[in-house]
Amino acid sequence: MIELRSIFEKNDIQSKLNNHNNKILEENFWQDKLKSQKILKEKKLFEDLINSYQTSVNQINDLDDLYQLALEENNLEIQNEVNQNISNLRVAAKQIEIKCFLSNEADLLDAYVEIHAGAGGTESQDWADMLRRMYLKWSDNKNFKYQIVSEHKGDEAGIKSTTLKIEGDYIFGWLKNESGIHRLVRISPFDSGARRHTSFASVWVYPVVDENINIEILEKDLRIDTYRSSGAGGQHVNTTDSAVRITHMPSKIVVQCQNERSQHKNKETCMNMLRARLYDFEMKKKEQQNQNNEATKSEIGWGHQIRSYILQPYRLVKDNRTNHESTSPDKILDGEIDEFLEQSLYQVR
Repeated sequence: MIELRSIFEKNDIQSKLNNHNNKILEENFWQDKLKSQKILKEKKLFEDLINSYQTSVNQINDLDDLYQLALEENNLEIQNEVNQNISNLRVAAKQIEIKCFLSNEADLLDAYVEIHAGAGGTESQDWADMLRRMYLKWSDNKNFKYQIVSEHKGDEAGIKSTTLKIEGDYIFGWLKNESGIHRLVRISPFDSGARRHTSFASVWVYPVVDENINIEILEKDLRIDTYRSSGAGGQHVNTTDSAVRITHMPSKIVVQCQNERSQHKNKETCMNMLRARLYDFEMKKKEQQNQNNEATKSEIGWGHQIRSYILQPYRLVKDNRTNHESTSPDKILDGEIDEFLEQSLYQVR
């Protein structure tokens, strides 16, 4: 409980709740419906965290008293029961800890996940496709909704790039630390000599901003290009320039969408993605983080990876930031990545 208390203090949960209570007392609080709903939702989150924490503290104190009594009476049955209850309480406390780390402003939001193949042609394009499958399987396991916003197929196999939109509770909070370079080592299925290859792909995660977050975008700062979609969709995508790419000149941020048949709808989706990217950029700058979009994607190769997935000559997945390891890469690539996500929440701050 001492560790949980320190996590509460580090994440300033009580201060966040006090701040929201003060906002509710403001005279014009109810005039902005969207903003007031957002604050009330966050307020409930903080209240639930504090109530859960206090309940756990009370339970551990009661169990301690009961255990001391069982020791005095030499009652082994009660001692075993207390030990089991403490184990259950430890699991509950861990869930509270995780929720503490998901209490930042953007953590509640949905997320866009961009994946780009590194240098290396078919090898890295197949690896990018494997990463996409991993995040989609994770979404399926959690019953989260997702859609493929944009995708460019590889020349022979895999994908050159893709943008996913994943919707559900705390999506950005869970995935925000997945941004970076992911490295794969394996015997290549595309090499007739069965040699070992190293491939790289980048992942970039940013929040889907809600309507009450105002991001100013000037028309003169945009370059808008249209092109023919290369994805599935029959003759329509091959004969009309419905796909849209928008470049924000000051930040060099590029977004694109091709999943809608209408150019107008693709442009609307692009603008939403651009707002999200700009919000993420400003949020990271405000948090005094040193990395931004261009730095993260500057070189998809050696020395920049955040996680390695090794299938040959041994089997291991290792996160280079937290040093967390798994000897079951097949499970990880099938979407069972919670252990890595949890460790990143604890250690990547």
